Amino acid sequence: MSGPLDRRAFFRRSGLLAASTVAAPAIVHAAGPTLFRPGAKPKHIIHMVSDGMSTGTLTCSDYLSQIVRKKELTWMELYRRPGTTAGMMNMRSLNSLVTDSSAASSSWGTGSRIVNGAVNMLPDGRKLTHLYALFGQKGWKRGLITTTEITHATPAGFAAHDDSRGSSDAIAAQYLIEGIEVLLGGGAKFFDPAARKDKKDLRGAFRDSGYAVMETAAELRAAPLDKKWLGTFNRSHLPYTIDHRENPQWQERIPTLAEMTRRALDRLGRSRHFILEVEGGRVDHACHGGDAAGAFVDQIAFDEAIDVCLEFQRKEPETLIVITTDHGTGNPGLNATGSKYALSTPLFHNLTKVKASLETIMKRLKPSPTGPTDTGYEDAAEEPEVKMSTPTVPVEKVMEIVEELTGQTMTRKKADLLYPFLERKGQTMYDSMNNPYAQLSQWLANRTGVGWIGIVHTGDYVQVAATGPGAERFRGFIQNTDVFRHYTALAGIDFKNPELPLMAECGPSANETEALAWV
Repeated sequence: MSGPLDRRAFFRRSGLLAASTVAAPAIVHAAGPTLFRPGAKPKHIIHMVSDGMSTGTLTCSDYLSQIVRKKELTWMELYRRPGTTAGMMNMRSLNSLVTDSSAASSSWGTGSRIVNGAVNMLPDGRKLTHLYALFGQKGWKRGLITTTEITHATPAGFAAHDDSRGSSDAIAAQYLIEGIEVLLGGGAKFFDPAARKDKKDLRGAFRDSGYAVMETAAELRAAPLDKKWLGTFNRSHLPYTIDHRENPQWQERIPTLAEMTRRALDRLGRSRHFILEVEGGRVDHACHGGDAAGAFVDQIAFDEAIDVCLEFQRKEPETLIVITTDHGTGNPGLNATGSKYALSTPLFHNLTKVKASLETIMKRLKPSPTGPTDTGYEDAAEEPEVKMSTPTVPVEKVMEIVEELTGQTMTRKKADLLYPFLERKGQTMYDSMNNPYAQLSQWLANRTGVGWIGIVHTGDYVQVAATGPGAERFRGFIQNTDVFRHYTALAGIDFKNPELPLMAECGPSANETEALAWV
């Protein structure tokens, strides 16, 4: 079992030690929350999304938080607070019981279910009116914050439309047209003329339109409060929290989710009304790689952003905070191990010895691999394929690197089992797990007790916690499309988008049935 020094070192490496002791506010219980009667209307709405968070991710992150921070997750503590409502939500898409992130966010953003892979568009080509257009017309200020690319599926579902979630160049341009007041995250390449297909200097266009354009944490801290903001702090996604503090340049240049949230509230809090979406998007990406430590540490970082929002709510009680996820990914869980399950707890403590994300580890094992978030399989219908470069480091070096970065010794026997997957020559019975990320995560399950059912999205009902005026609307079992209706009603907006019947209710098509034959 890890000692106190191991726990502190883990927390310091992840970047969360400073966040929990300095940046994040203490949870204040003495005064108690402001309680509102049913029907009260908020002046501010904060919608928080831990993307890809299964119930097991929340549970294990809470366990890890108690080990390394000596306190439970604020999300869990909220459930005991007066005035907090708890619910479950059905997140299915128009064409499947399992949603992708764009269909999930679009259901919140329009009140209409769409097919996976699109953004606020019906399969017949009709564009749906999204939430941020309606709120903008009512004079509400709007913000999008994410640890993924700012054009990624979840933020796009609130403020854009396209027949493909991959149309990041177009989505970035739509943000400018829409005039979103605060945009903070990754994805700088989609604003760069050298990287955009149309060679348009979109970053310059934002600047010409009166935006403060930022690329570093220092620029964010100094950003003027009287301008709109575009902050893109990495070319693609922001780094995993567990990797963030290992790189001094990242520490200097890239803000945490809590830091971005705090500054966004400084900016938007000056307005009479605002709506803000805050996404911990890399929880999902870690789960796509079967990366327990990466996912749970990013979940704790998301919790630090919850603390920031609750601090704001204490100052501005007429703030509704809704905390949820869009779907599960991989469904990790702490498994029973040992006689009378006595090994489950000490094995779980081994997570504190992990020094890097599996993506970082894989880059050491396979120079210049494409990671699980680069292949696009996170929301694709087809079997995932992780394209790996060659050559692989020698098997002895695999053992050395794995031990260095996980704190666990890999035997030669296990290394020999992993090696074919690094060379794209392995084969599993369950094809979804037929890649080196999944196999490395399964080996780690022997040492941490955390196992996975897969590394793709799951059709779980998801958890919802809400606090503030209007929170009663999120109690019990709700549909994803209800979120749009609740938000518009709370803002005094009377609008309904068109809807189509659920496609999956009709059963699989002939093509889909044929596609299943290969298994």
